[in-house]
Amino acid sequence: MVRQQVLKVETRGRGTYALSPAIEDFVRDSGIGVGLCHVFVPHTSASVILCENADPAVRTDLERYMEGLVTDGDPRFRHVAEGPDDMAAHVRTVLTHSELTLPVTAGRCALGTWQGVYLWEHRLRPHRRTVVLTIHGE
Repeated sequence: MVRQQVLKVETRGRGTYALSPAIEDFVRDSGIGVGLCHVFVPHTSASVILCENADPAVRTDLERYMEGLVTDGDPRFRHVAEGPDDMAAHVRTVLTHSELTLPVTAGRCALGTWQGVYLWEHRLRPHRRTVVLTIHGE
């Protein structure tokens, strides 16, 4: 059996946005007990991450680290069509992930106790992001 759902996520700009509750609802409502849930973000300036879910400082630290690694307005970037965060957002996406595959066990995502799934918006201004969820199993 295969099921698919498209989520729309309104971001307020750069930062992380919890996807786990929507993913868990989708998996539960699918009726699939064992399988795989694929999470895909069809954007070139946002990504999806599996991260610590208990302490938000972890995600803040990741953002600070990424800021040091990929600087907005870096003079090496030629692609600046949409502003100084444009190419930096593309690099951030390439360095992270556009997709995740999660195991489904007993009708739930088999995440660890301290794991959560997040959309990571890499642009400074708000965006409406799409997340495609696909579950395969029985």
